[in-house]
Amino acid sequence: MIGYTQDLEGTIGLAGLPEDQLIELASSLGNHLSDLQIARENGDNEILALADRTDDLEEIIETAARICVGAETVVILGTGGSSLGGQTLVRLADHGFGPRPGRPRVIFFDNVDPVTFAAFFASADPNNTRFVAISKSGSTAETVLQTQTCISWLKAYPRIAPKDVFTIITEAKPSLLSKIADIHGIPRISHSAAIGGRYSALSTVGLLPAAIAGLEVATIRKAAAAAMDVSLKSIPKESPAALGAAVNVGLSQVKNIKSSILMPYMEALQPLTFWYRQLWAESLGKDGNGTLPVNALGTVDQHSQLQLYLDGPNDKFFSLIFAEKNNSTEIPSLSDDVDLGYLDRKSFGDLVEASQRATAETLIRNGRPTRIFHIKQPDEEAVGALMAHYMLETMLTARLLGVNPFDQPAVEESKALARDYLADTRR
Repeated sequence: MIGYTQDLEGTIGLAGLPEDQLIELASSLGNHLSDLQIARENGDNEILALADRTDDLEEIIETAARICVGAETVVILGTGGSSLGGQTLVRLADHGFGPRPGRPRVIFFDNVDPVTFAAFFASADPNNTRFVAISKSGSTAETVLQTQTCISWLKAYPRIAPKDVFTIITEAKPSLLSKIADIHGIPRISHSAAIGGRYSALSTVGLLPAAIAGLEVATIRKAAAAAMDVSLKSIPKESPAALGAAVNVGLSQVKNIKSSILMPYMEALQPLTFWYRQLWAESLGKDGNGTLPVNALGTVDQHSQLQLYLDGPNDKFFSLIFAEKNNSTEIPSLSDDVDLGYLDRKSFGDLVEASQRATAETLIRNGRPTRIFHIKQPDEEAVGALMAHYMLETMLTARLLGVNPFDQPAVEESKALARDYLADTRR
């Protein structure tokens, strides 16, 4: 068991991609699967090699323990890939109603809305608040400004030194964030120069927040390694990631698919859809290539988007994530005198199970290409495996499209222009 299974029946045939074309596209990735596995084993691809590492886990756990001492709230500062992986993992421990017993609340500031920061500063207790600032380059404007703003807030509390409540994760090179760390003596953890933010969820970037929240980080890595083993060591037509890449590219070519919808049926996986959205968009949207990633949530979006999905343009590929039935809220009939009809003696689990099954079947009947991921429950094993799957699927899709999945030249252009505008404003 690798944490998930992938059902492609709703994408094959007249309603989706012809099976022979699927196999042909997947088979063309055979050499690339071998190359990725060799790079993983040799450490030439640090993103893949991370899944097999255990030597850094003790340091991650010890750092988390240090940060947790005296902490009731831990604030993660960062944006994009520096934040989304951690948010995806932490949500498994905190569903929005408080942290696990004995653990601090972990919150993420991934934007620079001044209203949000003002509200936080008005309510936060600096004596039990800790900060982790994350930026690979160390020069991301949002993260640098977030960090400077929080340090400035602490100036009103002279007994609290930034070095005692801050930790910074950035590359071991001169940068604005490393300069801030040096000025204040803030502990610094090195961010690998070879791992881009959107691929960093299995590194300290994602695992440190997860460890702070009380998750089993070794299980996340182990599940990711198992998923990579299955995809990279299988023949292409049996490799889940290769088949996923072939489906995405084949549907785009045959059915003119323009959007890729990821829709889990559990709220704990909602952050995963935002992480996927960045991974897919920033890795593949180049030279006119790529499909638009759209995040959705069942059952909510059955009542907000399903009309468009079923009766709008047939240009979308749907990936649904189902978990095993959860009967934790099963209830008896409210009263012998009350007829609840088809809902009598039913639980939330019954409704979710019926809804996800009905949605999948309706999409397929209406010729909407659909695949289903099956997991036991949203936990470290499932999410570690799904993250590994999507990282591999993205890399393999990039191979079929002939683009580099690791750069983002258009984004860099925008960042440079923003810096120019800020410089003009300062003058």
